[in-house]
Amino acid sequence: MTERLNIVVGITGGIAAYKAVGVIREFVVAGHNVNVIATESALRFVGAPTLEALSRNPLHTSLFEDVARVRHVSLGQSADLIVIAPATAHTLAKLAVGLADDLLGTTVLASTAPVVLAPAMHTEMWQNPATVANVATLRGRGMHCVGPERGELTGGDVGLGRMSEPADIVAYALAVLHPAGVVPSDDLAGRTVVVTAGGTREPLDPVRYLGNRSSGKQGVALAREAARRGARVRLIAAHVDGDMRDAAAVLTGVTVEDVSTADELARAVTAAASEADIVIMAAAVADYRPETVAEGKLKKDAVGESLTLTLVQTPDILAGLAAARRPGQVVVGFAAETAADRDELLARGRAKAARKGADLLVLNAVGWQHGFGADNTTVVVIRADGEIVAEASGSKDEAARAVFDAVGCLPTA
Repeated sequence: MTERLNIVVGITGGIAAYKAVGVIREFVVAGHNVNVIATESALRFVGAPTLEALSRNPLHTSLFEDVARVRHVSLGQSADLIVIAPATAHTLAKLAVGLADDLLGTTVLASTAPVVLAPAMHTEMWQNPATVANVATLRGRGMHCVGPERGELTGGDVGLGRMSEPADIVAYALAVLHPAGVVPSDDLAGRTVVVTAGGTREPLDPVRYLGNRSSGKQGVALAREAARRGARVRLIAAHVDGDMRDAAAVLTGVTVEDVSTADELARAVTAAASEADIVIMAAAVADYRPETVAEGKLKKDAVGESLTLTLVQTPDILAGLAAARRPGQVVVGFAAETAADRDELLARGRAKAARKGADLLVLNAVGWQHGFGADNTTVVVIRADGEIVAEASGSKDEAARAVFDAVGCLPTA
């Protein structure tokens, strides 16, 4: 191990608190210094002696302990990473509004360290609009979510809401500091995901085309994230940068199909969608193509000083996929908009969501200096009804995680 981290593990009052014991142990075995903060409710599920024995540090529970050292500030200031597992619906709500009525809340507010949340609750609570909004708020502030997973819940119920396994939480949390180390979750195991990436090119003649500046980075990140979560992935690549395309092609569970024009992409994704559980249209597709394509290179001496092109609309692939989707299938679209501010971006996105009919629409602002080709992005994910369900700002991988987490929040058919 190259570095010893100061890690705060927050445990809140849910039945999944017993799994936090494994999170603590994983961090300690890896050589890190772990301080545990348990809420009063958490101690009803797991005992203080266990937490102290495994962390090898005194347990922290109260704002009024070690007051002289201002414990609620010092813990946050010294932390390299904060992990809250389980993060109950109540905890997510408190964090979203910045409440600081206990040691965990004040520690989070007093820290600049990355915060990783491992939600755990019943499906109905996770999908409740209040929880969805709270998670979107926390993501928008840069907090990270791992899980929840689909599986057995308390009371014999089965569904989305089970806390991720300790090893996955630890690996994900460490990967927040060292992104190359991200490990798979399994919430998409057994499912087929189709992702389109890159930008289509519409030929003018054998050497020229109408195109766009999409690099395909976001689509490849989506394919990579789906594979990490256990899915079978079909990546339909429209002129994706060579190195990224090749890197995607060697990922376990990913197959790549190359296309060029909007018509080719439409045929490929329509065929692939027939067997897909989730279809994500991340490619930048041309809205228009030349009505005619010259058989030979257009020459200036033959054309003259000006060239007039007649363009015709290409098929609306996203709307077609949304209209044809079968029960239980999820269709996600992307909308890159030139918007002056967030309000305009949302207005344009909501109008497009109403027209397209996809389950989710991922909005991002583009312009001369940002958007296509950049390594980082800012996205807002909305439902068909215009409700915001997720936000992310950072790497394309971070945006991909937010998109798939939003897919997981959709009500099951």
